[in-house]
Amino acid sequence: MPKKKQLPSPKKKKVNNSKLSIIRNSLLVNKIIGLIFVLAALALLIFPIHPPTQKPSTKNPITINSQLLKSQNIENNPVRIILPKSNIDLAVVNARVINGYWELSENSASYGLGSGQPGTKSNTVIFAHARNGLFYNLKDVKLNDAIYVFTKDKWYRYKVNKITAVYPNQVDVIQPTKTETLTLYTCTGFSDEKRLIVQAIPQK
Repeated sequence: MPKKKQLPSPKKKKVNNSKLSIIRNSLLVNKIIGLIFVLAALALLIFPIHPPTQKPSTKNPITINSQLLKSQNIENNPVRIILPKSNIDLAVVNARVINGYWELSENSASYGLGSGQPGTKSNTVIFAHARNGLFYNLKDVKLNDAIYVFTKDKWYRYKVNKITAVYPNQVDVIQPTKTETLTLYTCTGFSDEKRLIVQAIPQK
């Protein structure tokens, strides 16, 4: 019988040791980079980065009409505010001025003492935290929405005519005005760096 030819065994390719070393090093570097990214992501989750928030300028404290403050009849101060379309219905408490800034209630809206009163030719200022159950829904307000402000004995209807966002030191939006104006504000933006301002005019 004829002898079976033996197939030649495959030749083993010689691999350069330097090339193996480069491949191993690149794999190691990739693993290290991947680990760094994972650790960085975990660090951001545990310690999120917050950019510095612009603080209210002490050079521009809230200006109030001191004469108005002395002559104000607290019976005419707002005690309730309702924005039907935004599902806001809140009691309003008086906010005193402390070191140039109005106090802020933790569980209701606040009326800035020294600002105008409903029905007068000035700027009535009401504000609250941007939290659920407070002014969180102020972000949903649209132009021409109705706002109702109640005092002890009367109620007033306003129509939204301006919505904007400003930095805390842009206090001109809450200064006295020559015509009757209602100004609402709350925090907005990343890390509450801005103030959402909703202004309205009286509607008979």
